[in-house]
Amino acid sequence: MTPERWPTELRLAKDRRSLRVAFDDGSAFDLPAEYLRVTSPSAEVQGHSPAERKTVPGKRDVAIIGVEPVGNYAVKLVFDDMHDTGIYGWDYLYRLGAEQPQKWQSYLDELAAKGLSRDPVRR
Repeated sequence: MTPERWPTELRLAKDRRSLRVAFDDGSAFDLPAEYLRVTSPSAEVQGHSPAERKTVPGKRDVAIIGVEPVGNYAVKLVFDDMHDTGIYGWDYLYRLGAEQPQKWQSYLDELAAKGLSRDPVRR
């Protein structure tokens, strides 16, 4: 079992398009808002089983409008598309940073396979 990593910094970029997360082991990640939104740990995105997981398109321009603490174990991110049900635990944020290249490529591959786009639908 891996010891839990503890965040030493959570900083929302001025443009609200990324979140910097640093940990007590010296690692630090700049996580784009779009990446955080499409990998949200919420049931809305992840479902209640792997078969229910959703591929979320159209979030290229999403921004983070709130970072709210949840106890001492996580943060809730609020996005400008009003998604606010994901609770991002410290370990989950660490894994998102450490595995970002692979997770992002998997997301892009899923979009392509389903004929979806990162671009929002224009009305």
